[in-house]
Amino acid sequence: MDDERVWRFEESLWRASDVRYRERVDPDCIMSLSRAPHIFAGRTAVDAVSQTPEWDEVAFAGREVRRPEEGLIVIGYRVAAAKGEARFEAACTSVYRRRGHDDWTVVQHAQFPLEFQQETPDGR
Repeated sequence: MDDERVWRFEESLWRASDVRYRERVDPDCIMSLSRAPHIFAGRTAVDAVSQTPEWDEVAFAGREVRRPEEGLIVIGYRVAAAKGEARFEAACTSVYRRRGHDDWTVVQHAQFPLEFQQETPDGR
């Protein structure tokens, strides 16, 4: 999967329906999300994200893509998403695993909400 397709795939998940999540989030996935209990695994990860909004606006910044080995893609980015009055900004990572030709699933996803981050004057 080339970089442009990686970002289309990731954006499709931010705009996804329950059905899309169930197709593309691997049953072995582990996620770290901003709501309790914060760590979700397996079907609970799929259930947790399937309850999120289908965002109308999604923008990525600071996009990074790595391919540590064949059939594995690791990405990191900042996201700004909106639906109506709801806004969400986070730093995220995702890991995709290839199951077969042109068949990728998310096996890891983490979100660090940026609205809770407070930097010190020296940038830490």
